[in-house]
Amino acid sequence: MEGIPHPIPRTVEEVFSDFRGRRAGLIKALTADVEKFYTQCDPEKENLCLYGLPNETWEVNLPVEEVPPELPEPALGINFARDGMQEKDWLSLVAVHSDSWLLAVAFYFGARFGFGKNERKRLFQMINDLPTIFEVVTGNAKQSKDQSANHNGSKSKSGSKSRQSESNTKASKMSPPLPKEDDESGEDEEDDEQGAICGACGDNYGTDEFWICCDVCERWFHGKCVKITPAKAEHIKQYKCPGCSSKRARV
Repeated sequence: MEGIPHPIPRTVEEVFSDFRGRRAGLIKALTADVEKFYTQCDPEKENLCLYGLPNETWEVNLPVEEVPPELPEPALGINFARDGMQEKDWLSLVAVHSDSWLLAVAFYFGARFGFGKNERKRLFQMINDLPTIFEVVTGNAKQSKDQSANHNGSKSKSGSKSRQSESNTKASKMSPPLPKEDDESGEDEEDDEQGAICGACGDNYGTDEFWICCDVCERWFHGKCVKITPAKAEHIKQYKCPGCSSKRARV
């Protein structure tokens, strides 16, 4: 846990940057590092909390001892429920509490440094433009299967690389659907953008990055986030993300 060793954010932009860093760490714990996180949440241990840190890392630790704490505290005792419910439901529960904690921390800084109405509104809008941790963990941040199929069937002109001209299914697993450029409604654009979000770090799709799709949960991941290179992906017949692989191993 932290006694705020990192620079204290004082502006809307700094608080949002702190929010993004902590959020990325929490998403990593609940997706790419889920097996490690699951192991650390031993129900035999004392009350444990999941902390997201501004440097995009995470840790499971005991709550701070001082009262009141320097920052709002995450949900206490997440480890006690680990073996009392299905893993999927437990991770979703931790994700919901993590979302609540992130908002509490962000607006704690806002209150501490006297953010006015417009500053609070701007901070919330910046935060609200990102999918929640719960949406990323449960896969609700991605578009429907039908929309994905339509995008993969009609390859976008902006991604006309050699692999997009291939007709096999492997090509569609290596390039997530791009947002439409000529949508008539803002809702369509929002759905498309949500369909191209990394299931590990939560960041949006970039055309200069390699991505891969899990054949089990159908979420997209940066290759670098799941340690898969384009060359390695060519030899994978069915790709399973770290979360799906670890779940199958424990069943």
